[in-house]
Amino acid sequence: MKRFLLALLFIATFLLGYGFSRLTLPSDHRPRVTGIGGIFFKAKDPAALKAWYSKYLGIGMTAYGANFEWRQGIDSTKKGFTIWTPFKETTKYFQPSEKQFMINYRVEGLNQLLANMKAAGILPTDSVQKVSYGNFVHIMDPDGNKIELWEPNDSEYAKMGSVVTK
Repeated sequence: MKRFLLALLFIATFLLGYGFSRLTLPSDHRPRVTGIGGIFFKAKDPAALKAWYSKYLGIGMTAYGANFEWRQGIDSTKKGFTIWTPFKETTKYFQPSEKQFMINYRVEGLNQLLANMKAAGILPTDSVQKVSYGNFVHIMDPDGNKIELWEPNDSEYAKMGSVVTK
């Protein structure tokens, strides 16, 4: 539990720092990470864990986990989303990583970002998956962590991510 809280604290610090940098730095539309799209981790009983977080911490849950809505940088008219999702501990979704966590990063310019990484010898573990609420692809970092890159379509995501279950 301490590791999980430490991870949440680290992520919150990152998001605050990132938010401040978005307000103070000019946007040059480079392909890059723009924020945290999701926190995924393995759990013995994901349904029971979601129920615990809902009951004791008041976190509203969707079918996919907790969906945190926020406003994007300097343009507060644009919504952004970060999902928190426990996966069954036997999931194969994190492979080839053996780690317990996977981070989903929101990105701008996914195709150019992938081209830049390919030029540096960093290849995705799969092909880009295109869905109504954005495009996804996975890479591995040097430490063996699988990373999900998501170029979001927030207006479509808002339609599917706002239903809270009890």
